Amino acid sequence: MSELADLLGNAAFWVAVLRIATPLVLGTLGVLLCERAGVLNLGIEGIMVAGAFTGWLAVHAGLPLWGGVAVAAGVGALLGLLHAGLTVGLALSQHVAGLGITLLATALSHFGYRVSFPKVNTPPTITPFAEMSWLPVPVLSAQTPLTLLALLLVPAIAWLLYRTPAGLALRMVGENPQAAEAQGVGVLATRTTAVVAGSALMGVAGAFLTLAAFNSFYFNMVNGRGWICVALVVFASWRPGKALVGALLFAFFDALQLRLQQAGGAALPFQLYLMLPYLLSILALVLVARRAAYPQALMKPYRKGER
Repeated sequence: MSELADLLGNAAFWVAVLRIATPLVLGTLGVLLCERAGVLNLGIEGIMVAGAFTGWLAVHAGLPLWGGVAVAAGVGALLGLLHAGLTVGLALSQHVAGLGITLLATALSHFGYRVSFPKVNTPPTITPFAEMSWLPVPVLSAQTPLTLLALLLVPAIAWLLYRTPAGLALRMVGENPQAAEAQGVGVLATRTTAVVAGSALMGVAGAFLTLAAFNSFYFNMVNGRGWICVALVVFASWRPGKALVGALLFAFFDALQLRLQQAGGAALPFQLYLMLPYLLSILALVLVARRAAYPQALMKPYRKGER
């Protein structure tokens, strides 16, 4: 118990928790926007890979770091537009379209890397975002500006959803698109806008990995974070504040298992430690999801004029 208390009192541990949570917060907010509008976006895993690669490649080619973030957001938005065209415009299966986007974006990113660096065995590096040492908050001062952006987006998106007419329209098309249409809300346009904006956030989530957490791009670096974001939205009951809590909870378990590996040595197979955050997150998801009130029109295609 004393070792656990020392760990919890160690600022470096909480720095790691917040760093691990940052791409999860950005990705979860992106999924939340899509699903609040009634669209399941399983393309997040591929969109994060594409954002990680294109953002890093843009900076490697000479753009500033924020330019790389903008490129990643733009690529995410384009993939979101494709997903919206398939699922909102053509009313195709959201599951199939999302998985197709993931496969397409991942394959294109890996192909782009091989074409850009055909004879390179070790990925080239860039200078990533620096820590915000000017902040007076100890844990936050050891983070990069993208972490601050992620934290600020939580109340901003909550305000958008619950305090603005645009947020009301977005929630209406996710709950009852027929009623929204009767009130003059453009269901297809609103859903498309939400998917594009949410996918842009997913691209930024991927860019965090190459522009802040690491300084290069390598295959499999997203490592299932996109699927975790999809689960975290359910855990959060589609609310931004709870999404932040869920991301921090998973990051806490992930950082904890790393420390347990170091403390436990070879006493247990390292795979058991790697399973810990996922097992605990699944348990938390099972306990919470039964009471979650999901958007009533989620995954239901809408055709204008139909009842």
